[in-house]
Amino acid sequence: MSRIRQGNVSAQIDLSGTGYCAAFNLRRTSRAVTALYDSAMATSGLSSTQVAILIGVAKSEPVPVGLLAKMLLTDHTTLTRNLAVLSRERLVRVSSRSTMRRRLVSLTRKGTASLARSICRWRKIQTHFVGSFGESRWEGMQKALEELASIAVHLKVRSRRAFASVQPQR
Repeated sequence: MSRIRQGNVSAQIDLSGTGYCAAFNLRRTSRAVTALYDSAMATSGLSSTQVAILIGVAKSEPVPVGLLAKMLLTDHTTLTRNLAVLSRERLVRVSSRSTMRRRLVSLTRKGTASLARSICRWRKIQTHFVGSFGESRWEGMQKALEELASIAVHLKVRSRRAFASVQPQR
């Protein structure tokens, strides 16, 4: 039990088991790995997040914004904000809404050149990171991470439905 002070009021809160929190541990690891990749990518002028977005675009261009958000497992608003930065830097082109009310994203020449330069740095840190962890261990981890992402997406959809039917108590 831990004591948390709130003004003059002390509350007993059972914090046992919280060290195993999936969200906390995955976010903590993600921050460490992202910082490593950002550091390695710094001289390219792109962050690891920007490189991931450019790779997603390059693999599927022209790609609808909604599909890109699903591929990257990010919310539409965050992706739109990141695309605005990449568009201002003239690395991507985001079309106006088409007749199907979709906006398509594609790489510009500058975006393609920036991605090509960044991929060299990405390959170097990726090789170093995977080599440090162990290639076969990484392959297993990658499969486990994909499975965790799939489970989280599935549970999010289920929990939305479950919570939608719950009325708040007054």
